[in-house]
Amino acid sequence: MIDMALADVRVLDLTHHLAGPFCTKLLADYGADVIKIERPNIGDPTRGSGPFLDDDPHQEKSGTFFHLNMNKRGVTLDLKSSAAREIVKELVRDVDILAESFRPHVMPDLGLSYEELRKVNPTLVMTSISSFGQSGPYAEYKANELVAYGMGGAMHNTGLADREPLGYGVPTAVHQAGAIAAAGTMGAFFGARYKGIGQHVDVSIIECLLGSVDRRIRELLSYQYSGEMGDRESLSGGFANGYFPCRDGFFVMAASGPIMFPRLVEMMGSPPELTNPRFITPQGMRDPELRDAFETAVLVWSMDRTKSEIVALAEENGLICAAVNTMAEVSADRHFNERGVFVDVDHPVMGTVRSIGRPFVMGKTPWRLRRPAPLLGQHNEEVFGELGYTGDRLTNLEKAGVI
Repeated sequence: MIDMALADVRVLDLTHHLAGPFCTKLLADYGADVIKIERPNIGDPTRGSGPFLDDDPHQEKSGTFFHLNMNKRGVTLDLKSSAAREIVKELVRDVDILAESFRPHVMPDLGLSYEELRKVNPTLVMTSISSFGQSGPYAEYKANELVAYGMGGAMHNTGLADREPLGYGVPTAVHQAGAIAAAGTMGAFFGARYKGIGQHVDVSIIECLLGSVDRRIRELLSYQYSGEMGDRESLSGGFANGYFPCRDGFFVMAASGPIMFPRLVEMMGSPPELTNPRFITPQGMRDPELRDAFETAVLVWSMDRTKSEIVALAEENGLICAAVNTMAEVSADRHFNERGVFVDVDHPVMGTVRSIGRPFVMGKTPWRLRRPAPLLGQHNEEVFGELGYTGDRLTNLEKAGVI
């Protein structure tokens, strides 16, 4: 079998929560030997985050931790211990990449700054993922998804026009930052591998968001070039863009504008109340009376049809449309299953778990499931044994709380 794309890459993973582990997961998924370091007894905070298998809040049953840490080896180290920090330096000698997600002062305070670690490994790539970056007035500030969304500017234009701003209910920002961190890490890795240049990669979560396609870059460019601030109503895209009820649930479509809206009207049998030419003008798409007429006509039409029937009709008429699926429907979907999106993973505590597999397809060096997410400290003996810590030496480290 052909080796995986990153089979000869070794990564020391000091990240926690979501952004950093997602970065190193992407590397592990394509063959990198990722050694995840966790705190003894406690582990990564996501071990305490649901969903939990069978609603049992066990540290080995977190779906979040399981997803973010498949294909990694796991060890425990108390970095407050000088002995643990020396072990980190020993591990650094033989890795290509170190990833961490502490606040900027932590690694230097531990004696593990990039300047110190490059003395051990001159071509080391060290990726630091933090809320605001390694420098600047906000460098040491704490943040979460809601703070990043608000400070990044997009919340200003999110929500109903006459209500307070809203944030997303899911952690999109930190996952996006993790993906960008993985891309930056690989760029630096190629510099180290082929030019012999090690470097420190500084990833600011909020800066990743400022340049994202989630409206932020569009709104920033609009402001920088025209001074326009935008508003929530202007982002609606027209009342034919959205989700609508039908006989067995909901469907979503994007059918506003002079091209798509006439197709939608034709698909619905050309009801006379939708033939007003103002429906396809920017002003008409915000007219409350036209909105009421449109929603009434759609409701009368859609409640006689199922999701699958509507999607099939939309496909025939060249419309952008999809069913609003439940998770059960997504899991059973023939398209995703034919493409091998899901994988069954055997876990020593949870048993067989169905999970998301590869994030993208590589034809010659494909994704492969090598191991489930590690149990807390599962690979202590294996990884530390590679450094010569065996027998009584390993036992003494455990008794001292170092591992």
